[in-house]
Amino acid sequence: MLHATIRLAETHQVTVEGESLGEIQQHLREQCPDGFVLTLAPVSMAKASTAITATGTYARRDEVQEIEAPSYAELRAAVPAGWQMLSVRRV
Repeated sequence: MLHATIRLAETHQVTVEGESLGEIQQHLREQCPDGFVLTLAPVSMAKASTAITATGTYARRDEVQEIEAPSYAELRAAVPAGWQMLSVRRV
């Protein structure tokens, strides 16, 4: 029998603007939904402007479950939509 650890792979994106990286970081901290962590925040600056834009991607990493199946294919099929498999072990 195979056992897998899976976790919720929910993400949320927010676009913020500011005049400095510090201001961008502050806006991203303020926009972070409960239970999520900031995983990606690429920044860009428009030509002839001092404004900086960033798209923050937040991911939820707090919900973990165990599933089991007799084969790897069945285990993969048992992963619910919106979840990702973290590890597999034979028991």
